[in-house]
Amino acid sequence: MTILYEDNHLIVVNKTSSEIVQGDKTGDQPLSETLKFYLKEKYQKPGNVFVGVIHRLDRPVSGVVVFAKTSKALTRMNEALKNHDIKKSYWAIVKKADIEPVSTLTHYLVRNERQNKSYAYDKEQKNSQLSILHYKLMATSDRYSLLEIDLETGRHHQIRCQLAKIGCPIKGDLKYGFPRSNEDGGISLHARNISFIHPVTKEPVSITAPVPEENLWKMFEANLNENN
Repeated sequence: MTILYEDNHLIVVNKTSSEIVQGDKTGDQPLSETLKFYLKEKYQKPGNVFVGVIHRLDRPVSGVVVFAKTSKALTRMNEALKNHDIKKSYWAIVKKADIEPVSTLTHYLVRNERQNKSYAYDKEQKNSQLSILHYKLMATSDRYSLLEIDLETGRHHQIRCQLAKIGCPIKGDLKYGFPRSNEDGGISLHARNISFIHPVTKEPVSITAPVPEENLWKMFEANLNENN
């Protein structure tokens, strides 16, 4: 577990693709519980430790996740999330395709609960939700592209589903059409940055999560650094 930021009210973690944010049917220990043990040990706290889950990332996704250390912070951050005052950007390594360098994708997503999968349509469908994201082509290699993504809406598997719809499935994402899995079982989608106004101090906070320790990620990151 890698901690990116901590104060009296918030703690921010760079999640790996094997970690889960909250408990699920696997029974694996979630980050919320790992953090409780960490805080209990670090501060020698007696009794129960409070850790509130503000937002989630799918298990195969890596990157920045914010947790609350106080109920006041949790309530205020939940309100900020509801009001779209928390800005998140993602990086994705996708199958290379002939796409616009900068674009907005608008689809109607229908979630299939049984399959735990969403389907994207160009026109409104029964039980569909309007889904909008903006992407920017950051870099390319022989077979892959690196995209930066900003979500306007937050739907189930939205990034994964919408990118697959335009012929750019995320590397390792078998569920959405990529032919091979990644070695670690994750997918090459990384929550890169989160920005918000601190719920208590009211100061602006912006936290960037380093990319995973994997050759392709490091290659793209090095290319971006060279060109900047």
